[in-house]
Amino acid sequence: MGRLVGLADAVAARGRAALALVSGDAGAGKTALAEALSRRLTARGWTATWGHGPGHDGAPVTWPGGQEPEAAAGDPAVARFRARRAAVARLTAPAARGRPVLLVADDLHRADEGTLELLAALVVEAVPVLVVGTFRATEITPELTAALARFARTEPVRVYLGGLGEAAAGALARTVAGAGLDASAARLIHRRSGGNPFFVRELARLFAAEGGAALDRVPAGVRDVIRHRLARLPEPALTVLRQAAVLGPRRRPGAADPADRRRGGRAGRPGRGADGGPAHRGGSGRAAAVRSPAGPGHDLRRPVRAAPRPLACRRRGGAGTPAPRGRRRPRPPLRPGRHPGHRGPRAARYSAAAADRAERGSRPHEAARLWRQAIDAYDRGTPAEARGRLAAVMGLGRALAVTGHLDAARRLRAEAVAAVRHLDDPDLAATVLAAFAVPAVWTRNDDDQLSRQVVEEAERILAGPGALRPEQRSRLLSTIALELRGTTTGRGDRAAREAEAIARRTGDPALLAFALNARFMHTFGRAGLAAERAALGAELLTLAAGNELVTFEVLAHLILMQAHSALGEPAVADAHAAAADRLAERYELPLVAVLTQWYAALRLALDGRAAEAADAYRAAQVRLAGSGMPGMADGLPALALLTLAGDGAPDGDFGPYEPWARPLVLLARGDRVGAAAALRAVPESPHDLLREARLCLAVRAARALDDQALLARLRAELRPAAGEIAGAGSGVITLGPVADHLAQPAPRPS
Repeated sequence: MGRLVGLADAVAARGRAALALVSGDAGAGKTALAEALSRRLTARGWTATWGHGPGHDGAPVTWPGGQEPEAAAGDPAVARFRARRAAVARLTAPAARGRPVLLVADDLHRADEGTLELLAALVVEAVPVLVVGTFRATEITPELTAALARFARTEPVRVYLGGLGEAAAGALARTVAGAGLDASAARLIHRRSGGNPFFVRELARLFAAEGGAALDRVPAGVRDVIRHRLARLPEPALTVLRQAAVLGPRRRPGAADPADRRRGGRAGRPGRGADGGPAHRGGSGRAAAVRSPAGPGHDLRRPVRAAPRPLACRRRGGAGTPAPRGRRRPRPPLRPGRHPGHRGPRAARYSAAAADRAERGSRPHEAARLWRQAIDAYDRGTPAEARGRLAAVMGLGRALAVTGHLDAARRLRAEAVAAVRHLDDPDLAATVLAAFAVPAVWTRNDDDQLSRQVVEEAERILAGPGALRPEQRSRLLSTIALELRGTTTGRGDRAAREAEAIARRTGDPALLAFALNARFMHTFGRAGLAAERAALGAELLTLAAGNELVTFEVLAHLILMQAHSALGEPAVADAHAAAADRLAERYELPLVAVLTQWYAALRLALDGRAAEAADAYRAAQVRLAGSGMPGMADGLPALALLTLAGDGAPDGDFGPYEPWARPLVLLARGDRVGAAAALRAVPESPHDLLREARLCLAVRAARALDDQALLARLRAELRPAAGEIAGAGSGVITLGPVADHLAQPAPRPS
């Protein structure tokens, strides 16, 4: 209590929010401590607000005033941000008027991601608010784990409530059972409860009602708590507990099992099973390490069985004891979400409806969890539910893409694309193919095979007999253009232009933003189109900012960052990079920082700070490698270091850039014949962000080899970009001004 009161005093004095996390076992007194703190602070003039824990996992904490209104349709990032800011403003309103506020969020181990995100937003407010969150240390969910990591940045005060000492447990028991509770009964209650206040009170009530002889039993309330906790354990843990129930009380480590002695065996070493193996892996000795779900040292574990103990099983040797003949093994307790009634199409529809609500409410992590539940339930159903399952797969893919899990989203997309081939439903197929499209700035695909499959199916639907709505046709065409990024056939450009024309006729801002993204992917038909991309980015920025399309607004800033880098306007590019970072931080878009970190390395290279740029590139690659963007990551680190090498050419894994890098590497080794052969084999450059960079690499090699014919052709292709910075339009690398590659005379051969 003293630490919490001290933190409250600091909050009131500083005028800034702070966080306290109170954890412990079930019944340890977390809520009681928060209630006592609430009484003390309200007596000092604080406003206390309680968020009551939900009755089941993954639900929002209920705050006074009811639930937040559901987020409006539109960009999910905007909706999520607005809903959170509204909740913060409402809960901190008294603090804004100068009155300190205590906010208690009880049972965070059951809270949904929206509640946890709200707390993360609250604890950085510049208002006098003390946030106290309580949770069971033994029931931490993945969502709470992630939240605790975010909370760590605010350096919260952490309070763990363990068991009461013998004297305190005795005093608590006497307040329940009365003065008739003697010292020996008090000691027994403390030993059996492990000092857990809830268990102490329940045992004291049992003593008061039935006397000391009743203390050998388990109170009904304690039994209910332990049964609930057993139901949450995985099957292997339950198996060990059943074996421990058969073996009886915990033996001293290393002590010989009487059955072993009778069989002539030897006792295992301390911490080992009788067979010499680890105590937790095999042999009757493994029960020595078993502890009850009631907690460490709780003697209450003895009469609580994970399963009935049949008479035929009361023999020695527990680990391999078979079930009695003619009787079925006891069923394991059902885990949440695994009840037979939670299987099949009906359960799938319930989970899908909840997932859809979470998605519309801008809670993508919760939506992903619920979409997974729906898919799991559909998998227990019949093939007749294929359409419902497909919708759930699409939903999960969207949620994963929003939260930055691009690899998993691509796998789901591949599954959905394969599924639509078997459905005679063009409308559904069109929806599925366009469902996973997200704003994209890098001009190389992450999965070429999947892209080919998407294009093939989309072209089949467009050519089919069914009539598509204009919006569907535009989305399909934009999808085709995005999947054909970097290609040289012209089909992607034609699809993007048609999609844009349809979108402009419909007047749908989101549809037009998607089409402009597709158009951007095909503004590389020749060198020197940075100004065109800058104009497209400016239009997209105006459109997205005016219609609260945050993800496309971020995309527009990234396009402008790239284009102005190519145009030699670093200050403008810096401003757009900073704007993209601000939006990404505000709306929790994790992948943006990957791109802007590479841009920061580029800026060092542009300033001529090659050694610092090399270190920055290596650091940026660490982040890129785990981003789920192999289309960008493959070969880029080696290429970036090559651009910094000057006259040298370090070797490396150049991936798709190998044909353009290899001649320079061979020249650095003195292999002019090999370099000339490699240069003659260089293919046409993809039409993408690195087109000018590839051409300049080839110019370097041709100049060194004095290949005048090739130099003339390359320079003619580069000349439209004479006023640009080579490679900088990618936002990641540079080979200096294009004019330098055009103007420098070819050296004479040595």
